[in-house]
Amino acid sequence: MIKLVACDLDGTLFNSEMAVSKANAQAVKNAQRAGIEFLIATGRGPRESKSVLKDAGLHTGFINLNGALVFNEKGQLMIKRGIPINKAKQLVQLFHQEGFYFEILTANQIYTEDLNQRISNVAHLMVDLNPLLNFKQAVAISAGNKSILNMKQVNSFAELLRDPQIEVMKIIAFDARGYEAFTDVKKSIAKMGNLVVTSSSSANIEVNDCNAQKGIALLDYAKLKGIKREEIAAIGDNLNDESMIREAGTGVAMGNAIPMIKNLVQVVTKTNNEDGVAYILNHFITNKKQK
Repeated sequence: MIKLVACDLDGTLFNSEMAVSKANAQAVKNAQRAGIEFLIATGRGPRESKSVLKDAGLHTGFINLNGALVFNEKGQLMIKRGIPINKAKQLVQLFHQEGFYFEILTANQIYTEDLNQRISNVAHLMVDLNPLLNFKQAVAISAGNKSILNMKQVNSFAELLRDPQIEVMKIIAFDARGYEAFTDVKKSIAKMGNLVVTSSSSANIEVNDCNAQKGIALLDYAKLKGIKREEIAAIGDNLNDESMIREAGTGVAMGNAIPMIKNLVQVVTKTNNEDGVAYILNHFITNKKQK
Protein backbone atom coordinates (compact mmCIF):
# COMPACT_ATOMS: atom_id res chain seq x y z
CA MET A 1 0.00 0.00 0.00
CA ILE A 2 1.41 3.38 -1.02
CA LYS A 3 1.69 5.98 1.76
CA LEU A 4 4.08 8.49 0.16
CA VAL A 5 4.31 9.66 -3.46
CA ALA A 6 7.23 11.77 -4.70
CA CYS A 7 6.49 13.49 -8.00
CA ASP A 8 8.61 15.51 -10.41
CA LEU A 9 7.26 18.77 -11.90
CA ASP A 10 8.61 19.43 -15.41
CA GLY A 11 7.38 16.85 -17.88
CA THR A 12 5.47 15.10 -15.10
CA LEU A 13 2.95 17.04 -12.99
CA PHE A 14 3.26 19.95 -15.45
CA ASN A 15 1.71 19.69 -18.90
CA SER A 16 3.29 21.23 -22.00
CA GLU A 17 2.03 24.68 -20.94
CA MET A 18 4.02 24.41 -17.69
CA ALA A 19 0.79 24.22 -15.68
CA VAL A 20 -0.91 21.72 -13.38
CA SER A 21 -4.10 20.46 -15.01
CA LYS A 22 -7.37 20.44 -13.07
CA ALA A 23 -7.42 16.65 -13.21
CA ASN A 24 -3.92 16.36 -11.74
CA ALA A 25 -4.65 18.94 -9.03
CA GLN A 26 -7.85 17.17 -8.01
CA ALA A 27 -6.13 13.77 -7.95
CA VAL A 28 -3.42 15.13 -5.63
CA LYS A 29 -6.07 16.49 -3.25
CA ASN A 30 -7.95 13.18 -3.38
CA ALA A 31 -4.77 11.27 -2.58
CA GLN A 32 -4.06 13.51 0.39
CA ARG A 33 -7.61 13.02 1.70
CA ALA A 34 -7.09 9.27 1.34
CA GLY A 35 -4.02 9.46 3.60
CA ILE A 36 -1.35 9.39 0.89
CA GLU A 37 1.30 12.05 1.40
CA PHE A 38 2.26 13.86 -1.81
CA LEU A 39 5.77 15.28 -2.06
CA ILE A 40 7.00 17.41 -4.95
CA ALA A 41 10.52 16.39 -6.02
CA THR A 42 12.02 18.95 -8.36
CA GLY A 43 15.18 20.63 -9.52
CA ARG A 44 13.40 23.96 -9.03
CA GLY A 45 13.99 26.21 -6.02
CA PRO A 46 11.54 26.62 -3.11
CA ARG A 47 10.11 30.01 -4.07
CA GLU A 48 9.48 29.05 -7.68
CA SER A 49 7.96 25.65 -6.96
CA LYS A 50 5.73 26.88 -4.14
CA SER A 51 4.43 29.68 -6.34
CA VAL A 52 3.28 27.38 -9.14
CA LEU A 53 1.73 24.90 -6.69
CA LYS A 54 -0.15 27.73 -4.97
CA ASP A 55 -1.68 28.69 -8.33
CA ALA A 56 -3.01 25.13 -8.59
CA GLY A 57 -4.44 25.26 -5.07
CA LEU A 58 -2.06 22.57 -3.81
CA HIS A 59 -0.28 22.35 -0.47
CA THR A 60 2.52 19.77 -0.26
CA GLY A 61 5.98 19.07 1.05
CA PHE A 62 8.97 19.60 -1.25
CA ILE A 63 12.25 18.06 -2.28
CA ASN A 64 13.84 21.10 -3.91
CA LEU A 65 16.95 21.57 -6.02
CA ASN A 66 17.26 17.80 -6.62
CA GLY A 67 17.48 17.05 -2.91
CA ALA A 68 19.61 19.94 -1.62
CA LEU A 69 16.62 21.15 0.41
CA VAL A 70 13.67 19.19 1.80
CA PHE A 71 10.60 20.76 3.42
CA ASN A 72 7.61 19.12 5.08
CA GLU A 73 3.99 20.15 4.45
CA LYS A 74 4.27 22.84 7.14
CA GLY A 75 7.16 24.44 5.27
CA GLN A 76 9.72 23.41 7.87
CA LEU A 77 13.25 22.72 6.56
CA MET A 78 14.05 19.06 7.20
CA ILE A 79 17.25 18.51 5.15
CA LYS A 80 19.90 20.87 3.71
CA ARG A 81 22.86 19.83 1.54
CA GLY A 82 24.67 22.55 -0.42
CA ILE A 83 27.75 22.69 -2.64
CA PRO A 84 30.90 23.71 -0.71
CA ILE A 85 31.95 27.21 -1.75
CA ASN A 86 35.35 26.08 -3.06
CA LYS A 87 33.61 23.59 -5.38
CA ALA A 88 31.13 26.25 -6.49
CA LYS A 89 34.00 28.56 -7.46
CA GLN A 90 35.65 25.77 -9.46
CA LEU A 91 32.37 25.10 -11.29
CA VAL A 92 31.90 28.78 -12.14
CA GLN A 93 35.42 28.94 -13.56
CA LEU A 94 34.87 25.74 -15.56
CA PHE A 95 31.55 26.80 -17.11
CA HIS A 96 32.96 30.22 -18.02
CA GLN A 97 36.01 28.63 -19.63
CA GLU A 98 33.84 26.25 -21.66
CA GLY A 99 31.46 29.02 -22.73
CA PHE A 100 28.23 27.67 -21.21
CA TYR A 101 25.29 29.76 -20.05
CA PHE A 102 24.59 28.74 -16.45
CA GLU A 103 22.81 29.81 -13.28
CA ILE A 104 23.50 29.62 -9.56
CA LEU A 105 20.68 28.62 -7.24
CA THR A 106 20.54 29.29 -3.51
CA ALA A 107 17.74 28.40 -1.12
CA ASN A 108 15.82 31.58 -1.96
CA GLN A 109 17.13 32.93 -5.24
CA ILE A 110 18.13 32.09 -8.81
CA TYR A 111 21.07 34.15 -10.08
CA THR A 112 21.97 34.81 -13.71
CA GLU A 113 24.55 36.93 -15.50
CA ASP A 114 22.27 37.35 -18.55
CA LEU A 115 18.47 37.28 -18.26
CA ASN A 116 17.94 37.26 -22.03
CA GLN A 117 20.00 34.11 -22.41
CA ARG A 118 17.92 32.57 -19.63
CA ILE A 119 14.70 33.05 -21.60
CA SER A 120 16.22 31.52 -24.74
CA ASN A 121 17.72 28.52 -22.94
CA VAL A 122 14.56 27.73 -20.99
CA ALA A 123 12.62 27.90 -24.27
CA HIS A 124 14.96 25.28 -25.77
CA LEU A 125 14.42 23.12 -22.66
CA MET A 126 10.65 23.43 -23.02
CA VAL A 127 10.77 22.36 -26.67
CA ASP A 128 12.91 19.39 -25.67
CA LEU A 129 10.39 18.34 -23.01
CA ASN A 130 7.31 19.15 -25.09
CA PRO A 131 7.75 18.37 -28.82
CA LEU A 132 4.30 19.82 -29.59
CA LEU A 133 5.67 23.30 -28.86
CA ASN A 134 7.66 25.26 -31.42
CA PHE A 135 10.52 27.52 -30.32
CA LYS A 136 8.58 30.78 -30.80
CA GLN A 137 5.75 29.53 -28.59
CA ALA A 138 8.25 28.35 -25.98
CA VAL A 139 9.97 31.76 -25.90
CA ALA A 140 6.61 33.45 -25.26
CA ILE A 141 5.79 31.08 -22.41
CA SER A 142 9.30 31.30 -20.97
CA ALA A 143 9.35 35.11 -21.02
CA GLY A 144 6.06 35.24 -19.12
CA ASN A 145 6.90 32.48 -16.68
CA LYS A 146 7.03 33.34 -12.98
CA SER A 147 10.52 31.90 -12.70
CA ILE A 148 11.83 34.81 -14.80
CA LEU A 149 10.29 37.32 -12.40
CA ASN A 150 11.94 35.51 -9.48
CA MET A 151 15.44 35.69 -10.96
CA LYS A 152 18.16 38.17 -10.05
CA GLN A 153 20.74 39.34 -12.59
CA VAL A 154 24.25 39.98 -11.24
CA ASN A 155 27.32 41.43 -12.90
CA SER A 156 29.62 38.60 -11.92
CA PHE A 157 29.23 35.17 -10.33
CA ALA A 158 32.78 35.46 -9.03
CA GLU A 159 31.75 38.61 -7.17
CA LEU A 160 28.57 36.92 -5.93
CA LEU A 161 30.52 34.02 -4.42
CA ARG A 162 32.70 36.41 -2.43
CA ASP A 163 29.64 37.15 -0.30
CA PRO A 164 30.01 34.97 2.84
CA GLN A 165 26.21 34.78 3.18
CA ILE A 166 25.78 32.96 -0.16
CA GLU A 167 25.14 29.22 0.11
CA VAL A 168 25.08 27.49 -3.29
CA MET A 169 22.54 24.67 -3.50
CA LYS A 170 22.75 23.89 -7.24
CA ILE A 171 24.33 25.09 -10.49
CA ILE A 172 22.54 24.45 -13.78
CA ALA A 173 24.05 24.84 -17.26
CA PHE A 174 22.18 24.94 -20.57
CA ASP A 175 23.02 24.05 -24.17
CA ALA A 176 20.50 23.57 -26.99
CA ARG A 177 22.82 21.08 -28.72
CA GLY A 178 21.82 18.41 -26.21
CA TYR A 179 23.59 15.75 -24.15
CA GLU A 180 26.68 15.51 -26.35
CA ALA A 181 27.54 19.16 -25.68
CA PHE A 182 28.19 18.30 -22.02
CA THR A 183 30.43 15.26 -22.48
CA ASP A 184 33.76 16.95 -21.75
CA VAL A 185 32.52 19.26 -19.01
CA LYS A 186 30.93 16.32 -17.17
CA LYS A 187 34.31 14.56 -17.17
CA SER A 188 35.91 17.67 -15.66
CA ILE A 189 33.23 17.86 -12.97
CA ALA A 190 33.73 14.19 -12.11
CA LYS A 191 37.42 14.89 -11.44
CA MET A 192 36.47 17.53 -8.82
CA GLY A 193 34.94 14.79 -6.65
CA ASN A 194 31.91 14.73 -4.32
CA LEU A 195 29.57 16.24 -6.92
CA VAL A 196 26.72 14.65 -8.85
CA VAL A 197 25.52 15.61 -12.35
CA THR A 198 21.97 14.98 -13.51
CA SER A 199 19.64 16.42 -16.17
CA SER A 200 15.99 17.43 -16.36
CA SER A 201 16.22 17.45 -20.17
CA SER A 202 18.80 16.85 -22.89
CA ALA A 203 19.35 20.64 -22.98
CA ASN A 204 20.84 21.01 -19.50
CA ILE A 205 22.98 19.55 -16.75
CA GLU A 206 22.39 20.14 -13.05
CA VAL A 207 25.24 19.96 -10.54
CA ASN A 208 24.70 19.23 -6.84
CA ASP A 209 26.63 17.99 -3.84
CA CYS A 210 26.91 14.20 -4.09
CA ASN A 211 24.47 13.77 -1.19
CA ALA A 212 21.87 16.12 -2.71
CA GLN A 213 19.96 13.62 -4.83
CA LYS A 214 16.22 13.05 -5.03
CA GLY A 215 16.57 9.40 -4.06
CA ILE A 216 18.68 10.03 -0.96
CA ALA A 217 16.42 12.89 0.10
CA LEU A 218 13.28 10.80 -0.42
CA LEU A 219 14.51 7.91 1.72
CA ASP A 220 15.76 10.26 4.45
CA TYR A 221 12.40 12.06 4.51
CA ALA A 222 10.47 8.78 4.58
CA LYS A 223 12.60 7.58 7.51
CA LEU A 224 11.75 10.75 9.44
CA LYS A 225 8.05 10.03 8.79
CA GLY A 226 8.27 6.33 9.65
CA ILE A 227 7.38 5.25 6.11
CA LYS A 228 8.90 2.06 4.68
CA ARG A 229 10.58 1.82 1.27
CA GLU A 230 7.86 -0.47 -0.10
CA GLU A 231 5.27 2.18 0.84
CA ILE A 232 6.91 4.81 -1.40
CA ALA A 233 6.17 5.58 -5.05
CA ALA A 234 8.18 7.96 -7.25
CA ILE A 235 6.93 9.47 -10.51
CA GLY A 236 9.25 11.04 -13.08
CA ASP A 237 10.34 11.41 -16.67
CA ASN A 238 14.04 12.28 -16.88
CA LEU A 239 17.57 11.68 -15.59
CA ASN A 240 17.29 13.76 -12.43
CA ASP A 241 14.44 11.45 -11.38
CA GLU A 242 16.55 8.30 -11.70
CA SER A 243 17.78 8.14 -8.11
CA MET A 244 14.32 8.46 -6.53
CA ILE A 245 12.80 5.98 -8.97
CA ARG A 246 15.52 3.47 -8.10
CA GLU A 247 15.03 3.98 -4.36
CA ALA A 248 11.21 3.93 -4.26
CA GLY A 249 9.35 0.68 -3.78
CA THR A 250 7.25 1.53 -6.84
CA GLY A 251 8.84 3.47 -9.70
CA VAL A 252 6.46 5.17 -12.14
CA ALA A 253 7.53 6.56 -15.52
CA MET A 254 5.47 9.08 -17.44
CA GLY A 255 4.34 8.04 -20.93
CA ASN A 256 6.62 10.82 -22.22
CA ALA A 257 9.62 9.69 -20.15
CA ILE A 258 12.97 8.99 -21.76
CA PRO A 259 13.62 5.28 -22.52
CA MET A 260 16.15 4.83 -19.72
CA ILE A 261 13.59 5.88 -17.10
CA LYS A 262 10.92 3.62 -18.59
CA ASN A 263 13.33 0.71 -18.36
CA LEU A 264 13.81 1.27 -14.61
CA VAL A 265 10.22 1.31 -13.44
CA GLN A 266 7.48 -1.10 -12.45
CA VAL A 267 4.71 1.05 -13.98
CA VAL A 268 4.38 3.36 -17.00
CA THR A 269 1.48 5.81 -16.78
CA LYS A 270 0.02 8.19 -19.38
CA THR A 271 1.88 11.28 -20.67
CA ASN A 272 2.03 14.65 -18.94
CA ASN A 273 -0.49 16.00 -21.48
CA GLU A 274 -2.86 13.13 -20.69
CA ASP A 275 -2.95 13.68 -16.91
CA GLY A 276 -0.62 10.76 -16.29
CA VAL A 277 -0.10 11.73 -12.64
CA ALA A 278 -3.85 11.71 -11.99
CA TYR A 279 -4.14 8.34 -13.69
CA ILE A 280 -1.61 6.63 -11.43
CA LEU A 281 -2.72 8.46 -8.25
CA ASN A 282 -6.29 7.27 -8.80
CA HIS A 283 -4.89 3.74 -9.05
CA PHE A 284 -3.04 4.14 -5.73
CA ILE A 285 -6.17 5.55 -4.07
CA THR A 286 -8.30 2.63 -5.25
CA ASN A 287 -5.75 0.10 -3.99
CA LYS A 288 -5.61 1.83 -0.59
CA LYS A 289 -9.39 1.76 -0.20
CA GLN A 290 -9.48 -1.94 -1.02
CA LYS A 291 -7.08 -2.82 1.82
